[in-house]
Amino acid sequence: MPHLHEKKIKKLELMANRLRQHVISMVATAKSGHQGGALGMADVLTVLYFHELRHDPKNPEWENRDRLILSNGHICPIRYAAMAEAGYFPVSELGTLRKLGSRLQGHPERLRLPGTETTSGPLGSGLGQAAGMALVAKMDKKKWRVYCATSDAEHEAGIHWEAVLFAGKNRLDNLICIIDRNNIQIDGDTEDIMPLEPLHAKYEAFNWHVIECNGNEIADVARALGEAKKIHQKPICIIAHTIPGRGVSYMENNFLWHSQPFKPGQAEEALGELKEIEKKLKKEHTK
Repeated sequence: MPHLHEKKIKKLELMANRLRQHVISMVATAKSGHQGGALGMADVLTVLYFHELRHDPKNPEWENRDRLILSNGHICPIRYAAMAEAGYFPVSELGTLRKLGSRLQGHPERLRLPGTETTSGPLGSGLGQAAGMALVAKMDKKKWRVYCATSDAEHEAGIHWEAVLFAGKNRLDNLICIIDRNNIQIDGDTEDIMPLEPLHAKYEAFNWHVIECNGNEIADVARALGEAKKIHQKPICIIAHTIPGRGVSYMENNFLWHSQPFKPGQAEEALGELKEIEKKLKKEHTK
C-alpha cells in the first residue's frame, strides 16, 4: 500500500466522519439498527476500504481480491456505508437499510449483496469461515489475505476459540483478525459479564502474533495493518481499542447504544455533532 502521508490521513478522517453520518441517517430511517459498534469501527473500516484492501468495487468477485469477513455482522451499517462510498452500489441505496426486499439487511447476506463474502448472524462463527478461506489460499498458493472483523463479546463463544486454535496450528499468516475492543455488549460491560482479559496473552498462547492499536486513530490503524503484513508463520490478531458511539457525545461508552431506536431529535443531535467535527477536519485540511 502507498505511504500514508498527512494529507491522506486527513482525507481518511473526513471519510470516516462521512461514514458515521451515513450510519446515523440509515439507522434513523430504518428506526432500528446497531449504532454503537458501527460508529466505533468507522476508522478501521475506512482504512481497510480506502487504503489497505486489494479490491475492485466494479468486480466484487475478482479472484485475487482480499477477503473481508464481518463476523460481528450487526455493525453492518458501517460496512454498507463504506461499500457505497467505495462504489459497490449507489449511496442512495443506504436509505433502504432493513427494508423488506432490500439488499441491505440487518446482517449482511452474501447472496443479496456482492462483496460481502459471507452471511453473518451467529456471533463467533466468522473467524472459522475466515480461517477456512485463508487455508484455501495457502493450499492454492494465492497471495490474497483474509481480514476478519470480530467483536470482543463474541469471544464468549466457544466456536470462536476453535478457530483461534485452528489458525495457530496451521500458521495462517495470511489471516488478520481485528478485534473491536470496545468493552461493551448488549447488556453491559464485557469484563462484568464474562471477563476476556488477558486477551493479548491468550492469543499469544495459541501461537498468534498480537498487535494493539488505537482503533479510532487512522494513522495507528494503518500502522497496525502494515505491521501485520510483515509477520510470517503466525496468524495476526489486531486488538483495536475503540470507543463505542465514537463521535456522538451521548452515545460514547454507553452500552445502551449497542442498539437502541432514536427518540425524537436524537438523530438530528448526533448528525449535528458529526457535522461540527467535519467542519473542524475541513478547516485543518486546508492548513
